[in-house]
Formats: sequence, C-alpha cells, structure tokens
Amino acid sequence: MNYAMALDYQNCINCKACETACKEENGVQLGANKQRIWVGIVEGSIFDKSFINLYPSQCNHCETAPCVSVCPTNASYVAAGGIVQVDYKKCILCKGCMEACPYDARFVDDTKVAVDKCTFCDHRIEEYGTTACQTTCPTNVRMFGDLDDDSSDLVKLLKKKRFFFLKEKSNTRPKLFYIVPDSENYARQSISHETKIYTWDEYLEKYRGVRG
Repeated sequence: MNYAMALDYQNCINCKACETACKEENGVQLGANKQRIWVGIVEGSIFDKSFINLYPSQCNHCETAPCVSVCPTNASYVAAGGIVQVDYKKCILCKGCMEACPYDARFVDDTKVAVDKCTFCDHRIEEYGTTACQTTCPTNVRMFGDLDDDSSDLVKLLKKKRFFFLKEKSNTRPKLFYIVPDSENYARQSISHETKIYTWDEYLEKYRGVRG
C-alpha cells in the first residue's frame, strides 16, 4: 500500500473542522502553533481585485523524505503504507527534521517532549479506511486512499481530475495531490504559471519507476 491524499482545495471554507477533528482524534497539544494539519492562507490581487487562496496542508509523507534522511537517531522513519512517522522515544529534539521539511509540517509537542506531525491517522485506517480530517470535512475537500489500488476512490478521482504538488522542485516526491479547480478563475489565481500540472497518466509516466 502507498497511502496518499488528494485535496480539492477549491471547496475549502476554512471552517477549521479538520484541525479540530485532528486534535481530538490524535490528542494533539492545544495551541494555534501546534497543528498536525492546517489551512494556509495566501492573499493576492489581480487587476486591483483582491482574493484569498486557501491551501489545506499537512505532512506530505514524501517518498523521498528529507526529514527521515537527516534524523541522527532514526526517530523519523517510513512505516507501512509509506507513512512517515516519528518515534517519540528516539527523538532528541535536535529539530533537524523541522529544518529539513520544506512544508513546515512539524512542530515540537511539549507534552511528548518530541517532534510531532501528521500520521494519516494510521491507528484508524484498518477500521475506518480514512482519516479524521476527511471524515469531518463538510465540503469534501479531502480524499485519502491507496495510490497502488486502482479501485480506490483516491485513484478514481486522480484519473478524472488534473492535479499538482506544492514545492515539487524540492524533489521530495510529495503525496498530497492538489486538485486543479474546475473554476478557471480560481485556478488562475491559485496556481503559479511555473507549477507543473499532471494527469494521472503523466504522473505515472514520471513516477511509476519510483513507486515500482
């Protein structure tokens, strides 16, 4: 299995339901700067018309994860399903992984005295098949699934839609797939002209060798 998540970010209303569900489900330390998942807000303007883009985000569970390679104690590691995890007992709070992560997806949990991050709710996958954030989202922004299962809802979605990755030039092979908005205007204001847009076949052509 190769777990990943698609984000239909055009539907995000920044209601914070996903953040709240994540904290409740995973016992995440309280505090605005203690988040396993969050919604990034980018403001801009086109021809003096202001707009706000919302980008739901979290750990990208990268296939080439710099946080894992930089960790001196192997506290950061890749678990079953390609989920990047942290062994709290091995973490020495050197914060090397936090510096290495291009997505700012890690934080120090003072209650664990260790670095913490999204785990794709790995403890509930077998029973529920998805994450707390997907289950809670009222506008169906998130879709969790197995990239190696052609019958999964995730792959079915990616076969129908075009998508892109954030900071793909970091060469981490991230597994958060951002769905290109159906609205041409929203796509234009929220996607850089330098961003590579993929179809499922184009993605497989580029990354199939990496995934096997």
